[in-house]
Formats: sequence, structure tokens, C-alpha cells
Amino acid sequence: MKRKSFSKSNLKIPVTVKSKKRKIKLFLIGGALLFALLIIFLIFLAQDLPSLDQLEHYDPELATKIYSRDGVVLARQLHLNLQKTMVRKLREMLTAIQIERTYTKPEILEMYLNHMYFGHGAYGVQAAAQKFFNKNASELNLVECAMLTGILQRPGAYSPYRKPEIVTSRRNVVLHNMLTQGYITEEEFNASKLEPLKVEELNQVEEFGIAPYFTEHIRQKLQETYQMDLYTSGLNVYTTLDSRVQACADSAVASHLNTIQSRFNKKLISSGNIKALLPDSLLKTTSFSKLKRSHAALLDSIASEKFKIQVALVALDPRNGEILALIGGRNFEESKYNRAIQMRTRQPGSTFKPIVYTAAIDNGYSPSFELLNQPVVLYLPNGDRWAPHNYDHSQGGPTSLRDALRRSLNLVTARLVLEIVPPKTIVDYARKLGLTTDLPMVDAIALGSGSVAPIEMTAAFGVFANQGILTTPIFINQIVDKLGNIVEEHHPEVREVLRKETAYIMADMMQSVLSPGGTAYSARSVYNFQAPAGGKTGTTNDFTDAWFIGFSKYIVAGVWIGFDDPAKSLGNGMSGSVAALPIWAKFMKAAHDSLNLPKTPFMMPPGVVKVEICKETKKLATEFCPDIVYEVFKTPDAPTQTCEKHTGFTTKSKRNSRGRTRF
Repeated sequence: MKRKSFSKSNLKIPVTVKSKKRKIKLFLIGGALLFALLIIFLIFLAQDLPSLDQLEHYDPELATKIYSRDGVVLARQLHLNLQKTMVRKLREMLTAIQIERTYTKPEILEMYLNHMYFGHGAYGVQAAAQKFFNKNASELNLVECAMLTGILQRPGAYSPYRKPEIVTSRRNVVLHNMLTQGYITEEEFNASKLEPLKVEELNQVEEFGIAPYFTEHIRQKLQETYQMDLYTSGLNVYTTLDSRVQACADSAVASHLNTIQSRFNKKLISSGNIKALLPDSLLKTTSFSKLKRSHAALLDSIASEKFKIQVALVALDPRNGEILALIGGRNFEESKYNRAIQMRTRQPGSTFKPIVYTAAIDNGYSPSFELLNQPVVLYLPNGDRWAPHNYDHSQGGPTSLRDALRRSLNLVTARLVLEIVPPKTIVDYARKLGLTTDLPMVDAIALGSGSVAPIEMTAAFGVFANQGILTTPIFINQIVDKLGNIVEEHHPEVREVLRKETAYIMADMMQSVLSPGGTAYSARSVYNFQAPAGGKTGTTNDFTDAWFIGFSKYIVAGVWIGFDDPAKSLGNGMSGSVAALPIWAKFMKAAHDSLNLPKTPFMMPPGVVKVEICKETKKLATEFCPDIVYEVFKTPDAPTQTCEKHTGFTTKSKRNSRGRTRF
């Protein structure tokens, strides 16, 4: 057959039989390929579809679990993938078809309500009924059912705790729809829409898990270090935290923080300073004295809201650095800021003094070495001159280093820096002990003019309990993936930063702080914590920060109390021994009792001796010395001469009436 040619104006092209067959063949091949691709795609869609049994017995996936070292689940990070991809939509369509072919509409609704997420960790209507109303789903009334229905669309946005007004509005929309559909009467609608929103108080432990500041720190570290997504990675994270110790910390903080908040509120109200927080319209219509009588609860609530006293507590095992308990603030929901770890700009006050005394002891001075308890002038970081005073404004004569630390005498400590250990030496020792914050090399460093982080200060005190060994704080022991493979295993990082002799002498001196006459004696006399322990109180100028850090052989714990705004004062008298020490003492006693820890004394290393000396002459005591004390020395520094002042029998009888004293 001849081909015909056509001009450009006539574009008709003849089709031969051969070309038709070729097109049909290509069409069939293309159709077969498309069909094959469609089958493959459908298989891909169907492979992850839930079974009917899974739909009936829905169990939300828990991608990552965080465990305490005693086996308690601290937190569960739910696997929530809310991204609506095309593949997911198609899978949902196939699942819906599968469900509709198998179940009736009431059965489908029941399954829906049994697995849908209602917010705040509640999966299913029964869990939601328990969470929000503390009752079974079968016991819910009309208003409660309407509220749950209203929050289903966006449970994250419609929280009855965070947005009660919006949830109330949503509830009333549901009630109105029920009215228009004829399910309730006009009378029922009018009565129900006026009911206030009533839900159970939010339980922070249930909402955020045990130790939320601790688990949030772990989440951040995993994402920063490994780019791991806790919502999809399926990890088992085994941490150092002990749930029993954490419970002791939570209890100690809750009981005492409420006490000091109440005390602060009363002072604020009685002084009249709270008037600055009240609206002018209220003060114009009602006298302040009347407000104090008739609206005491309101004023107390306003004070607590505007002046929230914050707290940080960190406890670790000084032997291996494992964090046992951690509290980063008074309420995790209100503030995620972790004051135990992230706060690095607050002054430590007198809790810094042990570092100053460590520099002296490590360089040949003994606890019995004396300095004058008299006024001095120091230089501040800005160059200004400062004349500090003792907390009680006392002065005196020669005072031993032990007694100065026991009583927290600022004048003796300041003189120690001026005459014995310069600021650079002190900062060097602080760095040895693990402090990385800003520490100015000025005289005022003696009294804690630098900035510190609670976790670093607490770990530093652990050196005294651990024979001069610094253990870097650790949070995680082991990470295991969903296949059982060990992703990471942590071991304590340790290094010797002090000689054993220095560490022991400092621990011994710091035990004096908890002895009669010491600033922390109430830990023994009031709170009955009797295990061998040492520590140090701390209070900054104008009572803006209150500290106590202390240790036993097994636990070192630090407590900070203050406002987030460093310009705000806790109030006169709110020292470390009043605001922070009670929390520490309650916690330490409860933790030692809970773990059944023995009352183990600190082990005296070779190179240290304990001798009886005359308190007056600092020489070896004789039987005639009127006041004898036991003191510890490095062996080369121990006194060798005997007291020559007290030799008569007259003083012997006086000495027998006083006996030996242990500081």
C-alpha cells in the first residue's frame, strides 16, 4: 500500500493495520503494568492495617519508656503521629471499609469511643471518665458526656485544665446540637448550659510522670546528642533515678515549701505591701483593713500567684555520680525551667566557704589554726569596697578555722582570703571540684560572690564524702533499642581532685556544722537526722537565695530556695538554715530510712591523726587542761609539744567539770 502525502494544510495521517496492532499491544502492556503497580500499592497499604481484633482491643503504642533504677516506669512517651499524609488517608479509608462491612453503627461508635484520645493521657471514654470526673463511663451525666464529646475533635487544644472557658463553650455547642436533634428538651438544655465546668484536680504525677524535670532533661539530651525521637524510636531508657528517693524529695519539698510560702504571704499582707498588687477600684470601695479581715484567702492567693517561691533539689550518690532524685521547680506544668541544672547565675553565699577552707587545709593549715574575728574590707567584682559582717553582727578574738566554719563567720573567712589563700587559688580549687560557672578572682569570692549551678555545687560537696574523688553526675545507665540492642552504656567518670587527707579533714570540719552551736544543728535536734553527715548553709545578701548542701557516705544533696527574679527577697530571717535546711534534713532522713542505709562514719585515711589538744593553747592536752577538744591533723602537721600553761591540780578539777569537747 502506497503512502499518500499531504500538504501542511491537510493534516490527516493514515493509520495502517500494523500501527493499530502496535498501539493495542502497548496499551495492554501499560494496563498490565498499572494493574501490577496498583496491586503492589494495595499490598503496601494493607500490610500495616490493624486487624479486627486489634481494633476491638485497642492498645496505644508506647514508643519509649524511661525506667528508674528500681524498675519503676518514670514516663511513657506516646507514639503520636498526627501527620495526615495521602498514604495514611488511604489506609484509613480501607480500614473504614473493613469496619463497616463487619460491624453495626453502634458497634463502630463503641470501638471509636473506646480508643479515641481525650487528652492528658486518657485513651478511651472509660479512662477519660476516670481522669476528668473520677467515675466510670456508665456513671457520667448529661453535662459530663457533652464535655467529653466536645473535646474529642482537638483534645490538645480543648483542655479543661488549661482552657476551661473554651471547653465550656464547646460543651454547650454539643448540648445545643442535642437539643436541635431532639435528644434533650429545652428545659434540660437551659439547665445544663449554666452548670459550671467541674473536673478532678490535675495530678501532676499522673500527667507528667515521676520526676518530670529529670525525664525532660533526658528527653532533651537524647534529642541533642543522638537526634533520637522519643515518640518513634522505641527505646527503653534505664536511668539512675531511684523512685523511692524521689518520693522522699517530693514529700520534703511539698511540706516545707508550703510553709515558707505561707509565711512570706502573711508578711506581705501584714506589711501592706500587697496593696501594690490590688486594683485601684477595689481599694477605693473597700478599706485594706476590711479586706484583710473578710478576704484573707483572696489576698493569700494573690500573693502566691505573684510571688511564687521556687525550689531546686538534686541528690546523687557521691561514689558513682548517679542522680538519685531531682526537682527543678515547684510545678513542672507551670514552668519547665530546670533550676537544678539550667540555673547558673545565682550566688552560693556561704555554701562556697568549704572551697575556701579546702584551699587552706590542702596547703598546710589545720582546723585549729586561728584568725581574728574582726572587721575587714573586701573588693567586689565591680571594684567597689565592701565591709562584710557576721550574720549575727558578732565580733571576737582569735577563732579556729573549724569554729569559723561551724558558725559560718564571714569575718574569719574574709580574713582567710586576705591573709592566707588568694582569690586565684580559691578559683583554681573550685575548678578542680568541677565548677564551670563565672567565678571572679576578687576578695569577695570568699563569701560566695560568684555564680554557681546547684548540680555542680552538689557534686563538688560529694568530693568530701568520697575521699577526694569527683564523680561526674550521670542520669542514664543504659539505653536499649526495641530489638534489645544496647545503644549506649554509661559508666561513672571519676578523677581524684583532692588528697584523701584533705577531703577527710574537710568532711570532719563540715560535720561540726551539724553539731551543737553549728548553723545546721536543727537537722539533728529538730528533724532527727542522725547519720554521720556534713554540710553547709548559705544565704545571700537581702535573703534572695537560701541554700543547704550536705552529704552522708551514701547521698549528697543540695537544696536552693528563692524567686526566679534575683531582685526579690524571701524576707528577713529567711536564711539557709530556715528556708533550705529543713527540706534537706527531712529528705535525708526519709531517704536513708527508705533505703535502709547504715550509719557509716567517714573512713579516716592513712596520713591523718586525731589527737586531744588544749583548746586554749592548741598544744597536746594534759590531764590538767580545763577544756580539751579532739582535733584531726595531717600527720606532719599534728602538734608535738605538750601544753605548758595548765599544770596545777586546781585546773584539773575545773577540767573534769567540763570534760572533753568534740567539734
